[in-house]
Amino acid sequence: MAERPRFHCAFAVHDLDTTRAFYGDLLGCVEGRSAKTWVDFSLHGHQLSAHMIQGGQDIRARNASNPVDGDDVPIPHFGLILAWSDWHALAERLKSRGTQFVIEPHVRWAGKTGEQATMFLRDPSGNALEFKAFQDEGQIFAR
Repeated sequence: MAERPRFHCAFAVHDLDTTRAFYGDLLGCVEGRSAKTWVDFSLHGHQLSAHMIQGGQDIRARNASNPVDGDDVPIPHFGLILAWSDWHALAERLKSRGTQFVIEPHVRWAGKTGEQATMFLRDPSGNALEFKAFQDEGQIFAR
C-alpha cells in the first residue's frame, strides 16, 4: 500500500511544559523541532505544531459544540482514525491515567451505517481532540 499523505495541524496552547507532558507523555507523541514559543510533535506520523499564545488570550473562548448522536461534540477539534485495537488500547491507557474526557469512549451508531468507536478529550490548553476507529474502514465515508 502506498503511503498516505500526512496532515499538518498548527494550534494554540498556553504553556509548552504542560503541552509536552500531554502530547509527549500521555499520548506518546515523539517531539520534533521546537523553539521558545512552539513545539512540533509526531502524532502517528502527522505533524502537530503547538504554538504558545501570547498575552493571556483565552483559547477556549473560541470553542463551540454541535449535537451528534446525543453527544455535545466540541468544535473545533482534530484527531486520528486509529485501527480498532489501537483505539481500545489508547482508551484503556487514558482511563488508567485518570483522563477527564469531554465525551467518554464509546461506540456510536452501533449496528448502523457509520458505526464507530469515539472519544473526545482536551489538552491542557483546551484544544479538543477526537480519536475514533471503524471495524470496517469502508464505513468512514458511508452515508
